[in-house]
Amino acid sequence: MPTVSVKRDLLFEALGQVYTDEEFDALCFEFGLELDEVTSEKEIISREQGDGKAEGASDVILYKIDVPANRYDLLCLEGLTRGLQVFKDRIEAPKYTRVGPPSGDMQKLIITKETAQVRPHAVAAVLRNIKFTKDRYDSFIDLQEKLHQNICRKRALVAIGTHDLDTLVGPFTYTAKPPSEIKFKPLNQSKEYTASEIMDLYKTDSHLRHYLHIIEDKPVYPVIYDSNGIVLSMPPIINGDHSKITLNTQNVFIECTATDRTKAKIVLDMIVTMFSEYCEKSFTVEAAQVIYPNEETCIYPEMRYRKEILSADFINKHVGVTETPESIAKLLSRMYLKSKVIGNGEEIEIEIPPTRADIIHPCDIVEDAAIAYGYNNIKMTVPKAYTVANQFSLNKLAELLRQDMAAGGFTEALTFALCSQDDIAGKLGKDISETKAVHIANPKTAEFQVARTTLLPGLLKTIAANRKMPLPLKLFEISDVVLKDSSKDVGARNSRRLCAVYYNKNPGFEVIHGMLDRVMQLLELNPEKENGYYIQAVEDSTFFPGRCAEIFAKGQSIGKLGVLHPDVITKFELTMPCSTLEIDIEPFL
Repeated sequence: MPTVSVKRDLLFEALGQVYTDEEFDALCFEFGLELDEVTSEKEIISREQGDGKAEGASDVILYKIDVPANRYDLLCLEGLTRGLQVFKDRIEAPKYTRVGPPSGDMQKLIITKETAQVRPHAVAAVLRNIKFTKDRYDSFIDLQEKLHQNICRKRALVAIGTHDLDTLVGPFTYTAKPPSEIKFKPLNQSKEYTASEIMDLYKTDSHLRHYLHIIEDKPVYPVIYDSNGIVLSMPPIINGDHSKITLNTQNVFIECTATDRTKAKIVLDMIVTMFSEYCEKSFTVEAAQVIYPNEETCIYPEMRYRKEILSADFINKHVGVTETPESIAKLLSRMYLKSKVIGNGEEIEIEIPPTRADIIHPCDIVEDAAIAYGYNNIKMTVPKAYTVANQFSLNKLAELLRQDMAAGGFTEALTFALCSQDDIAGKLGKDISETKAVHIANPKTAEFQVARTTLLPGLLKTIAANRKMPLPLKLFEISDVVLKDSSKDVGARNSRRLCAVYYNKNPGFEVIHGMLDRVMQLLELNPEKENGYYIQAVEDSTFFPGRCAEIFAKGQSIGKLGVLHPDVITKFELTMPCSTLEIDIEPFL
């Protein structure tokens, strides 16, 4: 959950009421939030003193509030206080309006076809005649950062640029060029750099270096120019210094470049709805025109209102209450979802504003009704459906086998479900193409490239990490492996396996074989071909020649046991013989 830090005094001023910490904590809980921490920080305050100014430090109390990850409208002081005021019935939810520019000519953002190689989408809007104070400005910047880390997925999906419109001349062009052809002065820098130099400059920057990978390998970099060739920004990395906004900025041009147009529209709606309150005409946003390479023309921000119709019975049934339609409509209105009773008096029309992008299904509306009603106020009832809980049969079998494996002197291990390709192929003397391994598309480390297809590598690595322990080492694991399976809707399936390993100065094949017989005895299978189990010699590159057998039970192959090949032992950094058993336990259900 994102955490929003707000100054307590500013928060109480906006709410029009002073709370104790306990009272505000209760209010947050009632609204579905959590007051995570109350802390303080030093703030530098300038004071008029005689003919000059003096600076002093003052303690400022901060409230750190946890908000749901999908409630983008609560990520700043403005949205938070507005939501709480509506929730407490102190104000009505404002109506956000998209208006045309005073001159009649919209600002235009023209997208060229070159952007398709990096970030093909963009949206734009203008906040006209906005009045910033230091606190409003800080909140404006902080919201952008919160959105970047949240819905923008660290700028990979959307990057936000805000500019002083009075320093620029439209129309604007969003294009992409080779790094050597882009040159401008980045934000808060004293000289111009080429795009390549900018990437080198920020490789050591604690904040911006995390975003360089998004475009650094691309043949072209995205860039936005005004009609005079002034660079507004090189998204998603840095804005230009020329158009930076300040406390004196009156007209803000906002552009969001993206790989996902839907996310870009949501982000733009959030920024303009949160801060249009400070415009000369409150809650109005000036539209801008975006022209795509195929000549498609779009007007942004959309700020679309939509309506949903739900029956009161539907909401009552899912929440577990018996409220009247009028009462439910009032509850929803308190959650920023303006509602009214329509039709025969049993249906409720809910208006979903552009700030509530999290409402994508009727169940989201039901959840808000439950929050407004209060979860603690919902009476406990006995479920109408009578059911008897039962343990999942596969898990029950696994638990029973665990107990008997431990009773047989084996120690249970729990290893990673992901491993390297070499662990399940090269080290076991196999080719990766022969395995049914599910590969990770973008592995962060060489240790976690694929989902394991066998439990053996994990146990061998565990033994390698415990070589100094007294011999013999007897380990087992009962867990899932993952195998490709085209017959499944996700293209893969889980298979529950039992694997046991014996590591000592002698191979101990008889120990592993004895454990197999014990497991089969527990599963009530006799050592016979017809209705029981049997083993059959087989050659396998993982095992010592002539020391491997395939296990058959219930007419099918369920696994193998044997003495590991010396090459396998060496590759796992072991020095002594090792016997192993691995079987699929699902056929025994």
